[in-house]
Order: sequence, then structure tokens, then C-alpha cells
Amino acid sequence: MAKEYPDPPASFQHLANLASPAHGAAILSVSDEFFAAAKRMLSPTEPLFVPDLYDQNGKWMDGWESRRKRTPGHDHCTLRICPGVIRGVEIDTRFFTGNYPPEAMLLACNAEIEPDGSTRWTEIVPRASLTGDSRHFFNVEDTRTWTFLRLNIYPDGGVARLRVYGEPAPDASDLQRDRWVDLLSAAAGGQALACNNMHFGDMHNLLSNRPVANMGDGWETRRRREPGNDWVILKLGRRGKICRVEVDTAFFRGNHPASCTLKGVDLDGMAADPADFAALAALTAASADWPVILPAVSLGPDQLHVFERQLRAAGQVSHVRLDIFPDGGVARLHLFGLPAGPG
Repeated sequence: MAKEYPDPPASFQHLANLASPAHGAAILSVSDEFFAAAKRMLSPTEPLFVPDLYDQNGKWMDGWESRRKRTPGHDHCTLRICPGVIRGVEIDTRFFTGNYPPEAMLLACNAEIEPDGSTRWTEIVPRASLTGDSRHFFNVEDTRTWTFLRLNIYPDGGVARLRVYGEPAPDASDLQRDRWVDLLSAAAGGQALACNNMHFGDMHNLLSNRPVANMGDGWETRRRREPGNDWVILKLGRRGKICRVEVDTAFFRGNHPASCTLKGVDLDGMAADPADFAALAALTAASADWPVILPAVSLGPDQLHVFERQLRAAGQVSHVRLDIFPDGGVARLHLFGLPAGPG
């Protein structure tokens, strides 16, 4: 007979999952994910158990699983969430029986930039006992707005799902979401104009609407051995106001950029022809000083990163420059927003 698991408390069920990738959540760093990638822990689907499925590292598990720790300390995972007030947390260990962490703790911070060694964290779920193959629910009393979380597990093991129930911070652009289109898409006339390097993957792949096929189906630069960073300049298919940026590092696992920024400008009819090398060179030189749309944000391996509330007001734009730090591969870039003018 199949085991029955409790539903979330009624007070959680009307709340958004602030740790959903659809709302901008993404894994930023993880101490260890030898057996199962941490990004699986954010999946919107219910966890699965496939008895006979193994991969090169062992038994395939639908969640985050670290290796057996043989040194002092504990494993941890840092993630970006949709900014908001957290009312409750679920730590789900379904199907992790002899390999679940006996304890866990959740920390939070509210920061404009990515957390680092100097970040001051606040404990929102105190260190608590966990059991295997179970759903654990915790109330959160602190009503401040949070932007990043750190999940500590003691000392190691597997978590099937992490769900963060809360209320997203208000955003005026939500009222116009039904009018958003992908302004950059090749189908809308978007173009890749210039980049400093595309040794392993063509910059034009960034604009594709087709599913990412493999690591060769993206823009990838060579390994940088000198100071600086790599970049690409793109012309939007439709001028407009960018409200949502999606940076997809699908298939790029050991070679994704550590971070990225996005700048933009409205040239409105003064676009450089890719065949006009002098005009393109002038455009490239000027692009370094374009207004910032997306400040520096960390990127993780093989996942879709969604940014909305991190964006700065930049008005209408027709061209953008994506800087990656220091190098690496990006599969797709989607810029959703409100088109300028009719249509």
C-alpha cells in the first residue's frame, strides 16, 4: 500500500511558492551535489521514485543529495528566491530513507547583491529534526521581506523538495504581465550583432525559440586566460520596456558563467548594420557605457534564471549588451516586456 503524505497546512495553500523557478528562484551555490543536483529540489512537480534508475554517480534521486561527509562540518545550499514575506517552509524528504539529513536549518537575508562571506544571515527556521520519507512544515514568524535563502543540512544527505510559502513583494509591472512578449526573439526579428568571442558556440543561438538541444546549441566562449570578461551585443526584434530577463544555462554545467549583467539603450532607427563594420565598431565601443538594466547577478549551472524585481528602470530599449563574467556558455536569453508603439 502506498504511503500517504500530509498536505500543506491550510494557511499555506493560498500562498505563492517563492522558491519556484517560475518566480525567479535559482540555485546560486551548493557545497556538494554529488548524487543529485540541487536544482531538482526546486522542481514544481511532486517528487518521484524510480526503483531501477541509476546514473554514473549511483542511484538517481529526485531532489538534492550530497555525498557522505567524511570531514567535520555540514552541507549547505544558497538560493535566490522571489522577494517577499515568508509565512511557511516545507522541507520534503520523500523517498530519502537511509540517506536523509537528520537535521536542517533555514537562514535568510534581504540584499540587493548576491550573498558572500560578509553577508549577515537571519535564522528563520531554527535547527530542527527531520525524518526520512516525510514532509516537514514550519511556520515563519519574521514578517520582513527576504531575497536569498541558505539551507543547511546536518551533516549531509538528501532533500526532495524545498518549498517557501509566502507573499511576493508588490511589483507594478504585474498589472501589465498579460501584454508581455519576447522582445528579443529571432521570430520577432531579433539579431545578434557582435561579440568578443564565440569559440565553442554561436551567438545567434541565444535568440532561438527552439528547445535547447545540447551544449553546442548555445553561445560559448573559450576559457579566458587574461583579465576582463566576455560580452555580446543584441538588437531587439521589437523596441520596448524590458520587464523580465531569462538567462538559461541549460547543459552548461562546468562551464557556465559565474555572473552576468545586462545593459541597454534606445537607438530608435540608428541601428548599426552588421555589415557596416565602422558603425558596428562605434556601437561596440559605446555599449560599455549603456545604462544598466540588470545589475550583476550570480548564475548557476544547467538551469533557467528569471529576473524581474532585480531590474532597473531603463525606459524603452532597442539594443542590449549581455556581459558574462568571466567567460563560459549561455544557451538562451529571453527578454520579455512591453512593445513600444502599436502592435
